[in-house]
Amino acid sequence: MSTAGEMEPLTSGASNRIIPILKTLRTPLIFIQSVILYILILLFPRRRQFRTDVTAVDGAASGSQSPAKTARRKSLWRLEEEDTLRRRSLAEGLNMGFETEDGEIQYRWNTSLFFGVRRNALFSRSWLPATGELKGILIIIHGLNEHSGRYAQFAKQLISCNFGVYAMDWIGHGGSDGLHGYVPSLDHVVADTGAFLEKIKSENPGVPCFLFGHSTGGAVVLKAASHPRIEGMLEGVVLTSPALRVKPAHPIVGAIAPLFSLVAPKLQFKGANKKGIPVSRDPAALLAKYSDPLVYTGPIRARTGHEILRISSYLMRNFKSVTVPFFVLHGTADKVTDPLASQDFYNEASSTFKDIKLYEGFLHDLLFEPEREEIGQDIINWMEKRLGTIAENIDYIW
Repeated sequence: MSTAGEMEPLTSGASNRIIPILKTLRTPLIFIQSVILYILILLFPRRRQFRTDVTAVDGAASGSQSPAKTARRKSLWRLEEEDTLRRRSLAEGLNMGFETEDGEIQYRWNTSLFFGVRRNALFSRSWLPATGELKGILIIIHGLNEHSGRYAQFAKQLISCNFGVYAMDWIGHGGSDGLHGYVPSLDHVVADTGAFLEKIKSENPGVPCFLFGHSTGGAVVLKAASHPRIEGMLEGVVLTSPALRVKPAHPIVGAIAPLFSLVAPKLQFKGANKKGIPVSRDPAALLAKYSDPLVYTGPIRARTGHEILRISSYLMRNFKSVTVPFFVLHGTADKVTDPLASQDFYNEASSTFKDIKLYEGFLHDLLFEPEREEIGQDIINWMEKRLGTIAENIDYIW
C-alpha cells in the first residue's frame, strides 16, 4: 500500500500538472514577489477609493482608459461563452445510449440544463429504466477536469438493477457554464450539488437517493452531506478515491496559495505535464480519457488548486463530525489521492452505517479499471444492503 509520503498532491490527473507550480513557487524570487503583491492587495481598496475621487474631478483623463479595459473584458467573455457553447454541443452530441443483446432499449436517457445557486447553467444527464419500479436513485458528481458523460457504462450497470441515475457537470466542466477547468469556489459546487439533489427528490417523491462522488467530487459530496438538510434527503453516499488528504509540497506554498488565488485566480502554470500520471491500468481507458475534448488537460489554474487544498483541509478537520451512511472505495496503488486518508476517515467518522473496501494494486479511476464491473457491483450491493437495513428498521418499528 502506498504511504502518505509517496502521494502526489491534488486530484484527478491534476496532481502531476501542479508539480511544476510547486517547484516554481519555492524559489526565493517568487516568494519575495508574493510578499510585495500581498502588500499591494492590502492597499488596493484605498487606491480604488482614490481613483474614484480622481474620476469625479477629472473624468476625461480617467475615461480614456475605460473603453479599452471594457473591450478586453468583453472579448474574454465572448471567448469564454463561445467555448462553453462548443463544449455544450459536444456534451449533447455524446451517444449515451446502449442496447441489450437482443437489440432492445430498456431505459430512457435525457440531457437538460439545471440552474445552480448562482444561476449558472449546469449541464445534466439522466438514465432511467423504461419499466419497473425504481429501487433508488444514484446522483453522480464527477471528479476534477472530467465530466458526467464518462459514467455512461456505470449507468448501464445501475439501470440493469433498477437504479435510476442522474449526473451533473460542475461549473467550468463538461457542458456547463464557465471557463474550462476553472473552479471559482468548490463551495459553489457543494451548494449546486445540494440544489440538484433537492430538484431530483422533488421530481421523484418517495424514491431513496444516494450521492456518488469521485476524487474531488467525493470531497464535494462529503461536504454537502455534512449539512443536516442534505443528509436528511439521503440514504447514503458512495465515495471512490476521495480527495481527503491533499497537502502542498512545501509550507511556503500553503502560505502563499491564498494570495495567488486572489491576485491571479485564472492563471495557468505553463510547462505542466498535460497527460498527468496513470489513473487506470487499462491503456484504452487512459487513451479515451486524455483524448476526450470534454476532459480538461491544460495546466491547473491558481484558484482551482487553492480550492482543492481548502476543501481537503476542511474535511480532515471534521472527520469525526460525519454521521451520514457511507461506502468508501480506494485503490492501494493510487498516486493521486491517498488511500490511507480513506482508511483514517473510515476509522474516525461517527457514522453508524459505514463500509470501506481497498482494492490491492488498483489506481485512481476505479470505475475505469479493468475490474470496473466488479467495482460497480460492489457499489450496487452496498446500496441494496443499505436499503434492506432501512426496510428492516421500518418493519421493526411497526
